[in-house]
Amino acid sequence: MNFKLKIFSNPDRNIIFLKKVVKIQEKVVQISSFLAFGILLFHLGYSIDPQDQVATSMLFNTFLMLIGMGYFMRVLLMEKSFIPARVILELLLSAVLICTALIRWNVLGDEPTQLILEFTGNYHLVNGLVIILFFIELSKFSLTVNELKLSPSLVFILSFILLILVGAGLLSLPEASTAHISFIDALFTSTSAVCVTGLIVLDTAKDFTFFGQVVIMILFQIGGLGIMVFTSFFGFFFKGIYSIENRLFIRDYINENNVNEIYTTLFKIISFTVLVEGVCAFMVYHFTDAAQFAGRGDHFFFSLFHAISAFCNAGFSTLSSGLYEEGFREAYHMHLAIAFAIVLGGIGFPVVLNYYSYLKHVIVGSGKRMLGIEKYRHSPRVSSVNTRLVVYTTGILLIIGMVVYAIAEQDATLKGLSPYGKFVTTVFGAVTPRTAGFNTVDMRELAVPTILVYLFLMWIGASPGSTGGGLKTSTFAVAMLNTFSIASGKTRVEVFRRQLTNETLKKAFAVISLSVLVIGIGVFLLMIFNPELALMDVAFEVFSAFSTVGLSLGITSQLSMGSKIVLMAIMLIGRVGTLTMLVAIVRKIGEQRYKYPEETVFIT
Repeated sequence: MNFKLKIFSNPDRNIIFLKKVVKIQEKVVQISSFLAFGILLFHLGYSIDPQDQVATSMLFNTFLMLIGMGYFMRVLLMEKSFIPARVILELLLSAVLICTALIRWNVLGDEPTQLILEFTGNYHLVNGLVIILFFIELSKFSLTVNELKLSPSLVFILSFILLILVGAGLLSLPEASTAHISFIDALFTSTSAVCVTGLIVLDTAKDFTFFGQVVIMILFQIGGLGIMVFTSFFGFFFKGIYSIENRLFIRDYINENNVNEIYTTLFKIISFTVLVEGVCAFMVYHFTDAAQFAGRGDHFFFSLFHAISAFCNAGFSTLSSGLYEEGFREAYHMHLAIAFAIVLGGIGFPVVLNYYSYLKHVIVGSGKRMLGIEKYRHSPRVSSVNTRLVVYTTGILLIIGMVVYAIAEQDATLKGLSPYGKFVTTVFGAVTPRTAGFNTVDMRELAVPTILVYLFLMWIGASPGSTGGGLKTSTFAVAMLNTFSIASGKTRVEVFRRQLTNETLKKAFAVISLSVLVIGIGVFLLMIFNPELALMDVAFEVFSAFSTVGLSLGITSQLSMGSKIVLMAIMLIGRVGTLTMLVAIVRKIGEQRYKYPEETVFIT
């Protein structure tokens, strides 16, 4: 810690005293942020009487003042310069919070207070700030998770479980739903949102209020990127430093080998997410009819909700019939915009970062050459084997899906559509089973061949390091390459002039075996809990849950409590990964210093 304030002439005594003050300040801000957020949830989630409103508002204002003063004291004690963006932001937050508390205490009088509240949208601004502050303090607190001495895999899984439970609690609040809902339904909805699946037992449009829909949107936004990515980024930004333990701990979540590039990688991931979701939201807003909405605010929220849902491959919609809703089913430009966001969200951040590095190299190198600074330097093999496998496999699967859909659905869901409508519906029909979950057609009218191909596409799912789940494209590609290699008599697997490691091959077949096991057990259990359902419908539901797709043939709302619990477990396993789940549970064996004699087992 660097302190610029001198209280005592003795440097050691000064540092010890200021360290104690900073620790107290951090605790006060942290606790005040959590309590202010709790009061805000109390106000938003319950219908409260005027007396409780006055009492809780006084507490709320006190906490705002404590947070504002705490941030100001931190800058005063620790920061040597007011130039960094983080310091400027903290000073602004401090000023806004202190002024807000004074305004809410009516220090300026009735008329000025009323004018300020009208100008700032009443209390919406401060409510938003409290939510942001809560998340900031939670992010700082999350950086201490490495002190638990748990494996990254276990922490990754526990973070999802914790987020699911918090989401279920928020959705259980009276003001989150239009009518009372059971906790199991709230838990199922939260699990589906956090695991970016999209399977619903309740109508998101009718059974949840605006507050409930916002909670669902936040859940699948955080769940899509992973809570550790969010908290690590904002925790570092506002804390200003990563410890070596933090860097090593976070490295495994984002597949970044260079510990010094962790924050840069996190920044690129968050920036790419915001960029794609912002562009998609603008396109959805532009390509939808304003007459379908009650006002501009509803139109904007619809666009933002579906843009985030598309990029995160969540499949949630604020329309009862999804994108097949009357007035939206023929908005083909919007369908293409959503399909584009789905592909970008499902292709994986490692691929995006790989191509970002390549484009940066080309642009910077070309610019230096044009300006005469230096000759263009060629950087060979910027595109890794993983990137090529993912891109090629994704392209092949999309083409297969489009061809099958176009042929099988000619006399079904494509019947009566315009040529452009058939093209867009075919493209969307090939994209959506890749963990997206949106539907632009009536799923019950799909032809049997299409359903079978959907099962295959859903099983494979998205790509590693993406917002989607499933087996993953690279896993399937490695398994197929190994199969062809064995059939051709090769002793190793080669692709793009590179040899794949034995560890990669072992992991691929382990993931495939575990996925088949989980899906098989899931179908078996659902048929026990709901024997009246058709096997095809149940299999489709389980495949959709495992690959976090969200498509359904219409049986989700008919499931018993036992089936819902099974599907929740499958959604969680599919999102975090079967191998990750196994690694977190099974104790790792140390280095094996022995070797048994080899022997052949007959396979065919």
